[in-house]
Amino acid sequence: MECISIFDMLKIGIGPSSSHTLGPWRAAERWINHLKKECNFTRVTSIKVDLYGSLSLTGKGHASDLAILLGLAGEDPETIPTDEIIPITNDIQTFKKISFGGAQTIDFNPEADIIFNREFLPFHANGIKFRAYENGKEISSDTYYSIGGGFVVREELIHAKANIKIHKTFPYPVQLAKELELYCKQENLKISEIVLENERSLRSDQEIDHQINRIWDTMLECMYIGCHTSGTLPGGLNVRRRAFDIHEKLHVDFVYNSPASWLQSIRKTEVKFREILKWVSCLALSVNEVNASLGRVVTAPTNGSAGVIPAVLMYYMVIENHQANFEHVKQFLLVAGEIGSIFKKGATISAAMGGCQAEIGVSSAMAAGALTELLGGSPEQVLMASEIAMEHHLGLTCDPIGGLVQIPCIERNAMGAIKAIHAAELALESDALNAKVPLDKVIETMWETAKDMNSKYKETSEGGLAVSVNISDC
Repeated sequence: MECISIFDMLKIGIGPSSSHTLGPWRAAERWINHLKKECNFTRVTSIKVDLYGSLSLTGKGHASDLAILLGLAGEDPETIPTDEIIPITNDIQTFKKISFGGAQTIDFNPEADIIFNREFLPFHANGIKFRAYENGKEISSDTYYSIGGGFVVREELIHAKANIKIHKTFPYPVQLAKELELYCKQENLKISEIVLENERSLRSDQEIDHQINRIWDTMLECMYIGCHTSGTLPGGLNVRRRAFDIHEKLHVDFVYNSPASWLQSIRKTEVKFREILKWVSCLALSVNEVNASLGRVVTAPTNGSAGVIPAVLMYYMVIENHQANFEHVKQFLLVAGEIGSIFKKGATISAAMGGCQAEIGVSSAMAAGALTELLGGSPEQVLMASEIAMEHHLGLTCDPIGGLVQIPCIERNAMGAIKAIHAAELALESDALNAKVPLDKVIETMWETAKDMNSKYKETSEGGLAVSVNISDC
């Protein structure tokens, strides 16, 4: 059974896309490590990279080429200062040389040595092939697939355990939502408590808390930056940042100098219904505006849907419970991560495979379930909230204009966050023990819908808004 940690689902990385930016970045790192393992790394004098399918069709807009440069140069997406990304990639493009693995300088011309191929490889829509040469002779050829949420698999190991997170020590292995529900009944525990026991089989309580703190700090900092940055997003669509303007109207009288003090000042406010909608939208937009500008975000479960979970968690802390503390954050993220893993195992979290239902739909389901537990919902109500949220995202396409993670992606995070809150409220007022539609059935339906969806609506920019709206008119 595939057992996935919440820290596999919630990763810190650079935007704008987990499958098109973070995935290729990690694939480049894995290839370099493979070269070293095979004792070929120091032999390399030149390299070429082929992108296939969705990675090729929307790669420029998703900064796949820049991510590959940074991965090949040995940079880490969790730690690289974001203000160094453009200077590093500009130097490679200008001087046609790269510090391969951060260890040896070789010739590399991105325009000629990164090849965009329109054809799709058989295993997944996001294929990438790395080739290494020694004085013109090929010494390595390796293919990887970026399967969503920053997860990467190597072609030669598709059916091997090396590509799958197998944690045999999980005391409560979960493949289906109904199994998770059964554990809760048997042990008389909340979903978050079951998930915590699984995480404890992998790492200490101290490490769990440390990792969750890192994730939350990154989310909070991302919202803070997004709410305090004005201007226009890069990429050519001339999309104006809206979180800044909304935040200014909502939050003009407070004094703060850090993300933490900003959070405390927000929590002192009295908020009416329309302002709640504006706050949730503002926070969701803020994250994805940072994501769209090569900022650091948390995949939740992907970069394109990274704004939903932070916005809903902030809603709980700012509107529902002003006394909320780290334990509430931890509880929320444990539940959200587990629900996301069930979707990944039963369907997909890749828009290139399933459309936007696999990103915004899954993130909304994760947030809805997590919020429901914090609001006192039973495990059955938690799963019902997730089902409601996904049910009303079924069939959602991925049709980014210009291949950029901006229109309609950024607004969809605001819509997904609002739907998550509404789904939680509906579930809390429902008899979840007699739910008509189980979460597992919705996940199964989502996967069937994904398989039936035309490829032009799955992150290829070949259909929908991507072709009906002329980029030159934006």
